[in-house]
Amino acid sequence: MNTILIVEDEPDILELLEYTLGKEYEVIGCLDTTRVQDILDQETIDLILMDRNLPNVEGSVFIQELRSQGYLHNVIYLTAKDADENVIEGFERGADDYITKPFNIDILKARIKSVINRTQKQHDVIKVRDIMYTSSQKIFEIDGEIVPLTHLEHDLLLEFLKNIDILLSRDILLENVWEDSMDVKPKTVNVAIKRLKEKIDPTGEKEYIKAVRGEGYIFHKGSIEC
Repeated sequence: MNTILIVEDEPDILELLEYTLGKEYEVIGCLDTTRVQDILDQETIDLILMDRNLPNVEGSVFIQELRSQGYLHNVIYLTAKDADENVIEGFERGADDYITKPFNIDILKARIKSVINRTQKQHDVIKVRDIMYTSSQKIFEIDGEIVPLTHLEHDLLLEFLKNIDILLSRDILLENVWEDSMDVKPKTVNVAIKRLKEKIDPTGEKEYIKAVRGEGYIFHKGSIEC
């Protein structure tokens, strides 16, 4: 079940939203933004329903700051700010949709469903060259064939696919992929990548991952010319 985080400072409206949306979604309600970042770090949130007129910070300013920190959650503003310039400003500050008060609850539900469905379809499959990753199943396929990977190899390849054509140092890979990176030696990265390459490119012809001496590794979107 998808989870919606509602940030609304009017208790009556928050209670209505929690009750109505709670029939179809897991719902977490907040009267201000104090706990929002902690919740996003601890829970899997599929959509944020955000008021703009909040007591401690303007809602769209808060979302804009979250975006700058790398939080890319779906956001629908549900607000009394209904002037054209307010709506435009809302989209400029990270809105996936913008709904003004007073609102029709059925229309709100339909637009929530639309945003969640659209983004799930966009993010469920990652395709780079002939590698396809289906996140809902955590499966990698190459040329239509499922590639059996260990948990570590799965996380390592996914890290590369999220950082195409970006040089990743061994330290960065250790930090992002290994759970106990402080206890792992950099040479461990070399061994893990060697084993991963043997599984995804046993003949070495495709050259997905290239080592950069003394720097780290790059996953190339295109083939490498020798």
